Amino acid sequence: MLKNVAAVLLDGVHPFELGVISEVFGYDRSDDGLPVYDFAAVSAEGPVLPTHAGFTISTPYGLERLEEADLIAVPAAGSNPTRGYSEELLDALRRAVDRGARVLSVCTGAFVLGAAGLLDGRRCTTHWRHAQALAERYPRALVDPDVLYVDEGPVITSAGTAAAIDASLHVVRQEHGPEVANLIARRMVVPPHRDGGQAQYIQRPLPRTRCDTVGDVLSWLERHLDREVTVEQLADRAHMSPRTFARRFQQETGTTPYRWLLRQRVLLSQELLESTDETVDAIAGRSGFGNAAGLRHHFLRTLGTTPNAYRRTFRGPVPGVA
Repeated sequence: MLKNVAAVLLDGVHPFELGVISEVFGYDRSDDGLPVYDFAAVSAEGPVLPTHAGFTISTPYGLERLEEADLIAVPAAGSNPTRGYSEELLDALRRAVDRGARVLSVCTGAFVLGAAGLLDGRRCTTHWRHAQALAERYPRALVDPDVLYVDEGPVITSAGTAAAIDASLHVVRQEHGPEVANLIARRMVVPPHRDGGQAQYIQRPLPRTRCDTVGDVLSWLERHLDREVTVEQLADRAHMSPRTFARRFQQETGTTPYRWLLRQRVLLSQELLESTDETVDAIAGRSGFGNAAGLRHHFLRTLGTTPNAYRRTFRGPVPGVA
């Protein structure tokens, strides 16, 4: 049973991420009949630490406090997650996992777990802006940049900032059931569970093509995403055989014509959902999905959420649009 929780403070700790861990596990809600944890903020780099926001935090607890923790949370810290971390901290994290404790990273805190070797062979995540760097630095980690959090046995990793709420409530839900997690979420005035993943938050602007032979075709496609086209028609426009066109397309874009076109259509639909009052049916037509059902199918597969949910998240409700 989860009773003892410690949050690791590093130089430049991010206050919001630390605050989420403190709010979920360090707040006494016993008056509401909710569980109370023995919570401590533990410094890995001295008794007084600067935060990412410029003020300082002091704590009487050092790394020895981690030896009794059932859950160790590692919030993001600083602006350079690839920096080195002390062997004393890394050893403490490894010992914790070996004795059956769990570790939870928030945002770039995943780099600390990676340095301890705890991501090797495990599926994990971090903020989408740092996912590629995490995968490159720890090639044995199985980085998934599209999810809000990943629970791989004793190692839990979460995406950026507010995903700490999702992962922390997940831990509570596992320990005490959905009723307790829902009550804590209500006290925090947050949803107990968010649909979709962080794919919907990733900023992917339309790329500027650097293509020698298919660049003109890509430019034409970007202006005519609502049209149904075949590889044969695109090859004819490029004055190539379909086989040569498909090969050149893959070489110059890194993907197939179908996948490239699908991604641009999803991007256009995202833009229209954020910036216009058009109905989902109208947006589906403009972006080449034909109807709302087609748009919803591909939107859900690509972003892990529905067009209406995406619009509510990034724009709020539009009058007259269900």
